[in-house]
Amino acid sequence: MKIKSILVACILAGLASCGNPNDKNTEDTVLLYLKGEKITNNNFKGTAWLTFLVRADSINRNGVGNVTFEPGARSNWHMHPSGQILLATGGVGYYQEKGSPKRILRKGDVVKCPANTAHWHGASADKEFIQIAITGREKGPTQWLAPVTDEEYLAGDK
Repeated sequence: MKIKSILVACILAGLASCGNPNDKNTEDTVLLYLKGEKITNNNFKGTAWLTFLVRADSINRNGVGNVTFEPGARSNWHMHPSGQILLATGGVGYYQEKGSPKRILRKGDVVKCPANTAHWHGASADKEFIQIAITGREKGPTQWLAPVTDEEYLAGDK
């Protein structure tokens, strides 16, 4: 009887700690995909992680990755010969095309990056940002450009 009571108490404690993913207090902490591997190349400033969900191949030329940016982390300026689609899935982030103002991105926002358009994206200064990036590869790889300066990153912040 004592073992049964302990088992029931453990199950109830475990269920109570799970939380409801629809609860607004936990919605940004429930991960859709694992963070993956830390990005270690020079195309990003700050800390970001990548999980490849789909690798482009000869049948499907689109690469799909889940990217998690720590606060303040961002990509360098870059272009995609076949364009890119960003799906914001958590946190608060930024997206900017060269010559346009920076946009704030939140969970549920979608960005369609035109082909061969210089842009960057990453987390806001104080919140992490999670995105799914869908990148066409049929016309070639990503073309990496200069780092985003702190002045460019902070432009428009109040």
